[in-house]
Amino acid sequence: MSDVTNASQYKPRSALRVTWDVWSAMTLREFIARTTADRMAWFWMIFEPLATIGIMILIRSHFMGGRHISGADFIPWMITGLMGFYLFRACMIQPMGAISANKGLFTYRQITPFDAVIVRCYVEGMLQSFVFLIFILVGGLFKINMMADHAFGVMMDWFSLWALGTGMGILLSVVNGLVPELGKIIRLMTLPLLILSSVIIPVSMLPHKIQEYLAWNPILHGLESMRLNYFEFYHSIDKVNLTYLWLWALSSMVIGLMMHIRFAPRLKML
Repeated sequence: MSDVTNASQYKPRSALRVTWDVWSAMTLREFIARTTADRMAWFWMIFEPLATIGIMILIRSHFMGGRHISGADFIPWMITGLMGFYLFRACMIQPMGAISANKGLFTYRQITPFDAVIVRCYVEGMLQSFVFLIFILVGGLFKINMMADHAFGVMMDWFSLWALGTGMGILLSVVNGLVPELGKIIRLMTLPLLILSSVIIPVSMLPHKIQEYLAWNPILHGLESMRLNYFEFYHSIDKVNLTYLWLWALSSMVIGLMMHIRFAPRLKML
């Protein structure tokens, strides 16, 4: 009877159970590494967007003719756009170093480079969401109205930007692993992307010809959709389309997964 009991206790785990256990352990490890490896980690996560907002307010106030945004207060408008962009950027850039940072774990056959990447995307998304909530709460303390007009719509837009960043992170983690020089170039592109995503200047204020070119940028669609749901009277261009953003997100996820499967042995050896 005891032999039967012992046999049932050591029943092999299913593939889904193994994946869940791996992701749970790696998530805890990633959270600890991300928040405690550097004493100033939390400070920089909050100070970076705060400093950027302060600089943008100074520039708009003294060099660009005021802070007026049609249908929205300037500071909440800037915070929503900046935090949405930082969410996308973190999920795109941080996974590029996930494979090299976790290469010691790949000696366990249950752990793959994809596990390290997807867990880092999740952790970065959660941290950025927490920082955004801090800005909303602190804004209320300083009498800045940070309450969304359509909260559910804002959450869906936030998740869409998260998905887009995750898709690009999965794809670029392979690209960075195979060709590290391209990874350095991609990191340098984040500042131009910030400018081209209507984070600083409302896209509706730009000439129509420029709007047509900027509409090719899927990040802009996510940020403008979030602002439309956040501010009741905010107006943007007619071409805002979340379906277009999701086409980019899903396409990059599929291509990234295919590349991870194809180059998994090579990525483990990096």
